[in-house]
Amino acid sequence: MTGQETAPGPKHKRDLTRRKVVVAGAGAVLAAGVGGSFAAGAFAGEETTAARGKTAGTSGEACYRLTSETTEGPYYIDADKLRRDVTEDQEGIPLTLRLKVIDSDTCKPLANAAVDIWHCNALGVYSGYEAMGSGGGGGGGGTPPSGTPTGAPTGTPTGSPPGGGGGGGGGHEEPTDDERYLRGTWRTDKKGEVVFRTVFPGWYQGRCVHIHTKVHVNGTWTDAGYEGGTTCHTGQLLFDEASVLATAEVAPYSTNTTTRTTLDEDTIYPGNGTEGGLLKLKYKKGAIAKGVVATLTMGVDPETTQDGTGDSPRTGASAPASAAAS
Repeated sequence: MTGQETAPGPKHKRDLTRRKVVVAGAGAVLAAGVGGSFAAGAFAGEETTAARGKTAGTSGEACYRLTSETTEGPYYIDADKLRRDVTEDQEGIPLTLRLKVIDSDTCKPLANAAVDIWHCNALGVYSGYEAMGSGGGGGGGGTPPSGTPTGAPTGTPTGSPPGGGGGGGGGHEEPTDDERYLRGTWRTDKKGEVVFRTVFPGWYQGRCVHIHTKVHVNGTWTDAGYEGGTTCHTGQLLFDEASVLATAEVAPYSTNTTTRTTLDEDTIYPGNGTEGGLLKLKYKKGAIAKGVVATLTMGVDPETTQDGTGDSPRTGASAPASAAAS
């Protein structure tokens, strides 16, 4: 497959014990080999500099707090493209997303984990669900805005987003199209770090600006993708108000007239800073259009399996096997 080819919409499974990622550009995997340093570096000229975890205390306390579990939302698509640059042809402010995944008990980096990210574009539209238009899903539901946002995919939305009042519900929705922009999966290096290149997300009614993420462990990397394993973390990455207000002055974000939910108003964000997924952002003041670097360390428990509902994990649990996507 080439980077512009699309992956079919597979049957959705929340707990994954059989999982395969369809490769975008098979050479990316073949070049590294099964046991190679698949994500050993970032993009050319970049370094993965996500914040290091806290050192262990002397009172028996956990060395790093678990990153908050949040709802997966209705628009997750398993078997996304295996890639670090998920931008495709989407317009928006360049965003370099640097994540570090560590064991919250030991603070040791989790190497070879599979990290998924997915988010809406500058106008609040999710790939795979363009028929839903702007204003739905992605972990929040909410009331759809009136009208179609300027610059959204052609055609009037034929469906409405799941309900949930911003609480993250409605269950999983099957994809309505084959688009897969702003979605991707990549492998953590020996330092537990992974870097994605994307664009700053936009917003839709009912949710603050956010990026979804999942972390899968104990699977196997092959020349066909990633198989097996369990999902030990499902979360959302969030942006502070100052940065979002700055993006709203830049096209195409400035054309998005949808009512925006602030970080404080959001019903998914637990309000606990970086532990709750609040990203650390770096950009030139007054020139955010030139690009943003976002970093976060995620403390996870690799011994648990998360079902994407935001509820308590099931220690040591595993799910029924599902057929791998092709």
